[in-house]
Amino acid sequence: MPNRTLTIATEGGSPFNGYLSLPRSGRGPGLILGQEIFGVNPWMRRMADLYAEEGYVVLVPDLFWRLEPGVELGYSGADREKAFELYQRFDADQAVRDIATAMQALRTLPECDGGIGFVGFCLGGSLAYLAAARLDLDVAVGYYGVGIERHLDEAAAITCPLLLHLAGQDSYTPADVVTKIDAAFLARPNLRLHLYPDANHGFAADERDSYHRSATSIAYSRTLAALRGAIGPHYDLEAIWDQHLACEFATKDHAAALETMVERPYVNHIPTLTGGTGRDHLARFYKYHFIPRNCPDTNMVPISRTVGVDKIVDEFLFCFTHTQEVDWLLPGVAPTGKPVELPMIAIVNFRGDLICHEHIYWDQASALVQVGVLDPTGLPVAGREAAAKVLDENQPSNAMISAWPRTLQKPD
Repeated sequence: MPNRTLTIATEGGSPFNGYLSLPRSGRGPGLILGQEIFGVNPWMRRMADLYAEEGYVVLVPDLFWRLEPGVELGYSGADREKAFELYQRFDADQAVRDIATAMQALRTLPECDGGIGFVGFCLGGSLAYLAAARLDLDVAVGYYGVGIERHLDEAAAITCPLLLHLAGQDSYTPADVVTKIDAAFLARPNLRLHLYPDANHGFAADERDSYHRSATSIAYSRTLAALRGAIGPHYDLEAIWDQHLACEFATKDHAAALETMVERPYVNHIPTLTGGTGRDHLARFYKYHFIPRNCPDTNMVPISRTVGVDKIVDEFLFCFTHTQEVDWLLPGVAPTGKPVELPMIAIVNFRGDLICHEHIYWDQASALVQVGVLDPTGLPVAGREAAAKVLDENQPSNAMISAWPRTLQKPD
């Protein structure tokens, strides 16, 4: 993403800097990122670039500038000690005023088009709450903010959507604090709290020991839902996915398929571990082992589609006659000439207007049964009848349960 240092002017004082990251389109809604106690370090800049990929004009203001400009700290040892020392001297009220100044600087940029949101982490998570209460924000999101319970009397002043992500194992926000915040939010539909029971403080930062991958992924999608619901931008994810499928199965153009994806895409066909990570790896896979290895009569029968803020879940039948080796689905299995109908699920993740990654699931045992290389006798596996049941719920159920006939006459 294009990025640069932005100098932010203050009234009657010295200017301070911020890290600015721009989307591919060059324009978008504004987003302020609130730093951790470790300053505007490489992780914060990476987060700015990530949200820029989502379509935002992102500014990370240096909120430690009044103490020490340009702080960039790591997460352990002397850096951690210094971070806590800076935090002890930090003036949160003054920081909110500096955030207001940064918001004004962001609004004046020609690239900033639309509303302004705020996403903060750690120290920035607390500032997200205070900024929502005191500033003219359109939406705010806070990750594991500390000390919010001391300002719950300001909740009534919050008119924009506010989303808080708290960690169940966070000693800085123990269960009684979470309960207090939750109680203050209950009567206010614009205020929401999500608790991640197994996560700890700092769970969204992949450079920290407390990084929690699943909590981070879920929280990120919820954050995007809050931001896009309030300030956009909005993308037609279905059109992007359908274009990608057309490149794979209609025009059979691997290069065009890759153009619908981010710079470092990731595809995993779960049962066979086929696909790839990164453009070079995935280009090789698409060009030689996926697009040309699909059988000529391949057909996808749609069953359902769920569209989220950054994901599509596609349910479909994948149908073909096994007239050639299908590297990605039946690697090493010689053509059998047998028809195959497989229920599949594709979970497609987007970053902005590009596909980020795909997880594709199917029942490999059913595929092997249908091509005749797995004998289903005595095994709890199904062949083409699994696809038939997806299409028609009136097809028989429970035939594999040997005791099923005997329970027909049993009382409830």
